[in-house]
Amino acid sequence: MKILLSNDDGFLAPGLNLLAKVLGEIAKITVVAPDRNRSGASNSLTLDNPLRATVAENGFISVNGTPTDCVHLAVTGLLKEMPDMVVSGINEGSNLSDDVLYSGTVAAATEGRFLGLSSIAISLAGPKCQHYDTAGRVAKMLVERLQKDRMPADTILNVNVPDLPFAELRGFQVTRLGTRHIAEPTIKTTDPRGRKIYWIGQPGPEQDAGPGTDFHAVNSGYVSITPLHLDLTHYKVFEQLAGWVRFLELSEGF
Repeated sequence: MKILLSNDDGFLAPGLNLLAKVLGEIAKITVVAPDRNRSGASNSLTLDNPLRATVAENGFISVNGTPTDCVHLAVTGLLKEMPDMVVSGINEGSNLSDDVLYSGTVAAATEGRFLGLSSIAISLAGPKCQHYDTAGRVAKMLVERLQKDRMPADTILNVNVPDLPFAELRGFQVTRLGTRHIAEPTIKTTDPRGRKIYWIGQPGPEQDAGPGTDFHAVNSGYVSITPLHLDLTHYKVFEQLAGWVRFLELSEGF
């Protein structure tokens, strides 16, 4: 099995290094990751500057771009052999709820799935991440299972592992995304020259965090596995929008 690894914390991140070591026991590993922390990059592609890929001292390929750039470049032009799977992580911190819309970790997995590959995003959920070995062991288990039992097309797995020793995990739960309250206000300040600058505020606190959500699973000591569907179409509103279309066509004489 050939696995492409990436992340959004950068090619020197401890989670990525641990993941490469653990998955290297069962697969041929290639790492293509950003040259620096690109958390929050989401699914952005770099279109206005050239990308440079450099082999670092640790053997990983470092790219001056986003996580999506890394996976796209690796699959469509850099690698001589097509990987069988993309694994993104291990992220330093959780990717729960609305986080998946902004996360570069999830975006790297999403790009892998867009390019036809089975993909997993894995994050270590805790304020001061310590137990990367736990997340690595979980990742290995899931990769081995996914190899034998593939997910449907347009599906990626978003996995969040509590920052606990493996022996203290309570198990695994299949979850849905919870929701957060509105984000904290933007922080306004000034630079040394007195010019206004702004810092994006913290994510909002948990809102929908009851049983069945990714929040609840992780807070209860379970590994949260959320299947994400890449087709964003909201089919339930088709009928309502059809009414809009009929009204618009009648009012404009179509």
